[in-house]
Amino acid sequence: MVKTGHVPTMEDSWREGFERSRLVPPPCQAARLAVESHFTQSHGFQLCLSRLTVPQPPQEVSEGGQDLNYQLCVTLFDRSYQHFFGKTWRSQPQGMKNNKISFNQVLYFHTSLRFPSMVMVLELVSLSPRPDGSQQALGRGFTVLELFINRPEAQPADGDRRLNLYHGSPRNLLHPLLKDTTDYGSLLKTMEGARMDCVIKNHPALVSMMHLLPENVLVSGDDDIPGLAASPTGDALLKPQLLKMLPFTLNRVTVSLQPSLEKFESQLLQLINADCHNTKQPGPEDTLRTVVIQERRLHVGVHNGWCFLEKPQVVVLELLSSGARSRSDSTSKQSKESSSTLPETLGLRSSLELRLANHHALAIVFQLEYVFSAPIGPETMLSTTSTSRAAFLQSLRWGVWCPFQEPADWNGEETQLVLQGGAKPNPHGVMVYSTEMTAKTQSPVPLRAAGTAQIPEARDMISFWLSSGMEKKEFSPKASLRRKQKDVSSQRKSPTSPAQGRKYIPAASPPESPQGPGLSLSQLAATSHRPTGSRSSKVLPWQQSFPSLLHPSPSAPAHQLSHVAAVSVGNITHMEAALQPRGDVSPSALDEGDQLEELPFTPVHAPVITVGMNEPSSCTVSSRSSLAHLYSAGFPNIVDHSGQVAEVLDPTEPMPFDPQREEADLLQGNLLVFQFLAFTRTPTAGVGPDWPDNIYFTFQFYRFPPVTSQQLKLLTSGKVQQKAGNLLPCVLASINKDGTVNSDSPGLQVQFRVDEGFLRPGEKRWFLRYLALHTMHIDIWDSNSLLLIGSTAIELKYLLRQGKAAVQALHEVEVLTTDYVGEDPLLTSANLGQQSTISPVTVHTIVRGHLHIRTGNIGCPVDPGKRRAADAMPAPSHIITPREVTGGFRGGSLSSRNILQLNARNTAQAHRLEIDGDRVPLHKHGIRGNIIMPREHNLNETDGASRKLDCMAAVHHREGKEDAKAAKVMDWSKEAQLAREQDQSKPNQERSKAEGIANMLSQAITTQHLLYASLGSAEYMEYVLKNPYNIPQTVTIHSDDPELSVLTNTEEWGYFKALTKTPTPLEDNMFHLEEDAPGPRVYLRPKESIHIPLKYQSFLCDHTMAVQGPSFLPTGKGFRVAKKNLSNIVAAKTIKVTFKGEDGKPMAICQVNVEPTPHVVDQTFRLYHPELCFLKKAIRLPPWHNPTAGEPDARNHISVCCSDPNVICQTRMLVPGEPQDVYLKVPGSPSPNIKMFFVMVFTDKWMAAPSQIWQIYVHFLERVDVSCVTGQRSCQSLVLRGKQAVRKVKCFSSHPKEIEVDPDSVFLLPPAAVQELQLKVQPWQAGSRFFYVNAVDVEQRQIVTAWLLCLNTHRPVLSKAFEVSVPVGGGRGSSRKITYTNPYTRSRTFLLRSDHPDLLQFKEDQFQISGGESYTIGLRFAPSQSPGSVEILVYVNNLEEKTEETFCVKVNYS
Repeated sequence: MVKTGHVPTMEDSWREGFERSRLVPPPCQAARLAVESHFTQSHGFQLCLSRLTVPQPPQEVSEGGQDLNYQLCVTLFDRSYQHFFGKTWRSQPQGMKNNKISFNQVLYFHTSLRFPSMVMVLELVSLSPRPDGSQQALGRGFTVLELFINRPEAQPADGDRRLNLYHGSPRNLLHPLLKDTTDYGSLLKTMEGARMDCVIKNHPALVSMMHLLPENVLVSGDDDIPGLAASPTGDALLKPQLLKMLPFTLNRVTVSLQPSLEKFESQLLQLINADCHNTKQPGPEDTLRTVVIQERRLHVGVHNGWCFLEKPQVVVLELLSSGARSRSDSTSKQSKESSSTLPETLGLRSSLELRLANHHALAIVFQLEYVFSAPIGPETMLSTTSTSRAAFLQSLRWGVWCPFQEPADWNGEETQLVLQGGAKPNPHGVMVYSTEMTAKTQSPVPLRAAGTAQIPEARDMISFWLSSGMEKKEFSPKASLRRKQKDVSSQRKSPTSPAQGRKYIPAASPPESPQGPGLSLSQLAATSHRPTGSRSSKVLPWQQSFPSLLHPSPSAPAHQLSHVAAVSVGNITHMEAALQPRGDVSPSALDEGDQLEELPFTPVHAPVITVGMNEPSSCTVSSRSSLAHLYSAGFPNIVDHSGQVAEVLDPTEPMPFDPQREEADLLQGNLLVFQFLAFTRTPTAGVGPDWPDNIYFTFQFYRFPPVTSQQLKLLTSGKVQQKAGNLLPCVLASINKDGTVNSDSPGLQVQFRVDEGFLRPGEKRWFLRYLALHTMHIDIWDSNSLLLIGSTAIELKYLLRQGKAAVQALHEVEVLTTDYVGEDPLLTSANLGQQSTISPVTVHTIVRGHLHIRTGNIGCPVDPGKRRAADAMPAPSHIITPREVTGGFRGGSLSSRNILQLNARNTAQAHRLEIDGDRVPLHKHGIRGNIIMPREHNLNETDGASRKLDCMAAVHHREGKEDAKAAKVMDWSKEAQLAREQDQSKPNQERSKAEGIANMLSQAITTQHLLYASLGSAEYMEYVLKNPYNIPQTVTIHSDDPELSVLTNTEEWGYFKALTKTPTPLEDNMFHLEEDAPGPRVYLRPKESIHIPLKYQSFLCDHTMAVQGPSFLPTGKGFRVAKKNLSNIVAAKTIKVTFKGEDGKPMAICQVNVEPTPHVVDQTFRLYHPELCFLKKAIRLPPWHNPTAGEPDARNHISVCCSDPNVICQTRMLVPGEPQDVYLKVPGSPSPNIKMFFVMVFTDKWMAAPSQIWQIYVHFLERVDVSCVTGQRSCQSLVLRGKQAVRKVKCFSSHPKEIEVDPDSVFLLPPAAVQELQLKVQPWQAGSRFFYVNAVDVEQRQIVTAWLLCLNTHRPVLSKAFEVSVPVGGGRGSSRKITYTNPYTRSRTFLLRSDHPDLLQFKEDQFQISGGESYTIGLRFAPSQSPGSVEILVYVNNLEEKTEETFCVKVNYS
């Protein structure tokens, strides 16, 4: 039995919502007119309230200061009947700023009263605080918004609206003169300059949740509507998501009325007959009993505080007695007398099915209703059995129960609910029967528990059992036996127990036809065959986990290479169970199931990226006209330090590299110049011929900071005539911050100075190696939309001067991008004859243009006196030999300069120890307290308390001269206290001295080694360890960084020795490894020296990125200089390797100072993926050339590593000859974040150096799925939310010809505002494609939000097919005609579209034709220079771009 609580704990959430949701119904005449006009279906609408402008603030604003706020009240009004209805919505109070009040709120409602007389009244109310804390509301004016235009179809008046405000109150609309008036300006006084900006539009998305909200109710997206899932965006009504509805069973329903059923009904009949007697003519006495009870009904429905989710079910209750059930008629008194036992309760023999969602404010509403019958006329009053009787209904009791209030322990238990009556608001909106006795006896306690304390007062109760309809039979025999015994016992206790055997419950009936009580649940259901194991019946349905069938989406994100597999891939058929039992497996493990063994299986990633597929060509040869056009633009020349033009290198020829010549070059300084000259557009589908208009570049050179260029304008010369096949390059010109174009100085020049002030000692060798081997990656972006145009790369080896004063090279490289196109799934499945689960995806490499860039290197002289000895580039040595210390301690201070290599910290520590060693309290030496001894500032003081006591003693000693006696007592007491403190501080001083001595000794035995390391490359070194003792030692080697380790494998040691050509001895089994030891151990004989192999290798780096968008370089600064230690690749660090003897003391220390150097990036990938979900990608490796392939034991050991530990990167060894893939799994991030990391591919067994390094960018975007048909326009809504500041935003698409964004101009996005965007998608290619939309802050040039549009485009249904032959060559093409007949009876205007506008043109793109008439469509086919065939689709669209007819024309070029 459910234990009950008070009303506030059980019904608060529902009752509060019910009180708030009470509304005024519309005029009954309007509702009747809507039914007559067949306006029975409700439509959803959206009202966006932006801002209200007033000419001048009211007088109260100046008097009240900033305490005055404004509120907007919105109400529906019928001007034909002058009736306000619905519920008034009030906005959040807002302040006024610059005579403007920004509301930025969105309202939703749905209605079927789509008449021009239905309007919306908006009233502006000012709120001012009162002294008692309340607010005083004062109306400031109102306006009227027309919702529907005066047409029979009653279409809404969509669009932006600007409304004028009127003086006065909305009550003015109730004046008789304003009835049916549309021109309010002639009768009402308009407020000059006051206007309200809003937008009204259709909102079809409300259809899915109209059953949760009554008509004509104005709500906002943040209002609480039980049954509606909360949205992370805060607006749950923009794209409503419903809570999952689960089936429940309501059975064993009984109703008990007090004091008893017989007395209750007898009193009820007496009161009704008395009422009838008082309202009619006096007659015979038996007329008092002519009104009889005909039927007893119970209404059961689910209510969310706003309305019933479905039409309440109506069931008939029967009279039940304690002995046996008998169906009795209340109209026959003999049936009661014949029964041995009088009926005590009303009951329901069958069960009810309800559908509920797990929400605390959802309630089950019960209403007890009686059907009475009475004679129609006076002539039938004497006959109580006459057929001429009228029936009427009366509600007697009702109750509300919220099953999902905490705790939800009602499943499988009986619940009792107190029924109430009287004139209280109820969900059915009817009057409820009540008497003085029942009103006094009703208690606010709704429920009670049986078996508890005695109930002081009798109450009308309803009892029932609610259980989950998802309950399954239990498999355990014991559990089944317990369940049967429990059911039998409950049957014995309650005669209303339903039949045994829980079975599957079908879906609930629709509201129009609710399932009645004719059959019980056990008779209607079928047994479920889904195994669920042993599951307790107490578990509620939302606490259970159900298996689900997973089907691949036809619009799977193939562009990100997500893990898209066929059904067989994810099936269990790829695994097999171990059939042989294992002897070491415990019995409990056997009960849980055997371990499945994995079969050889390769995951499927579609599509697969092949490395090198989208690499741009190294350089192409420009035409003479293009070169002439470039050199006539007036770009600055690259000259050497003497003013001579630099020598020109041909990038199409091989470049020799001689390190010796670079070393002997007298011009050791280098000024590297990159001149971005021009960009040649390539015609691309989906964009215009003038795209792109503005661009910018991003790249990174060496270890300089990443470069983001300023905006560059593409200038076209109108004087030069361009041929169709030969497009001239567009000269680049920089754009200033104010938007002006620097046409006088074309191009963009970026310089990097690399000289002795920038390079570290010994780094020049790495820099020359970088230039010789590296290819610099450059990304080209559209500076307006911030969309990636493409990427390219240039070889840096042409920057090597090879002893020349200056060199330059002109590069023309392709700008490439990758597009993923999937075939039409409908077409694919039709060709295959079966349903296809995966649409094939094709990877296309698209050339977006050509970039013209000139590179140069200018040699700079260096002062010979300033050249460092380290720049001589000594031969690298891999052997670290400790430097011998000739001197030693000669006594005296620990800070002796005989110990070399002391750092500043240790020097300061030594001075502190020296002073502390000679320090004694002042009173010990009799020194006067007013003499302050000079002391140095000490680091890491440990005896600060002692010095403070010394100073205090000196102060007290000087003050004690005034009172000698007091000073003497104080001196002795202080002396005793200082003595105690000194005794306590001695251990601390000794410990500090010991630590300082240990630190000094460690510096004496420390050898420092400088190491230049790059990402993924292993650096090998050998440390010469010598045993200085005359006894053997077992030395333990410990590194404080795992990236620096000891090579204990002999084979690996030999591999690195051969790789670095280190001529030192190799010894097998030199190290002893133990599990609990801090490191490997090695045995040394007395005075023996051995070489310890060490390896440093790091796979981690910094992944910070600059904010996306162009920069504004200061005018006059054309070069960049990096900081000396700036590097965002590998972190600089210091690692200590300690060699400890058997006594645990260090014998030697090797300190490795790691300096980062840039690494070579062989390939760069940019991937786009939906936000907050894993990216699964497959990258195919190119075939590797193995020089040892001829050997019988030669194998390629391919392994991969990732610089981000959160990214899973792996590869698998396959059969020789099969292609090998690298699999990536990247965790998602919110939009518009970009994640960057590196992937290193190793082909050697010991991973000495990566053969390939890939730089991968993953752009996370908001995903939007769109299903459409080629040639036809489809609309999609997007939501743009404001941030913390006001922004000027403009939206851009990657394919403007196929996707239009509305609004297409710059608009203002206030903070926290919601802006709806309309996408008009009209694709021309069938299959799965991926487009991009960016919302850009035009002032800051930053992305506000980015969307990824996943288009699943199907081919249209073809009406006719044609075939035409066009001759090859000639340059004239061919003309044809097609006849089209207007199928409509009225005149229509049609548009002609083609999916190949470059091959087919129309004589007229638009034509108008009368109904039933024919029109001849003129076709003009462009000539072709090569034979072949192509299918061209011709679309006949209406003015809304909806396709009327589609023709297929097959063109054969022969």
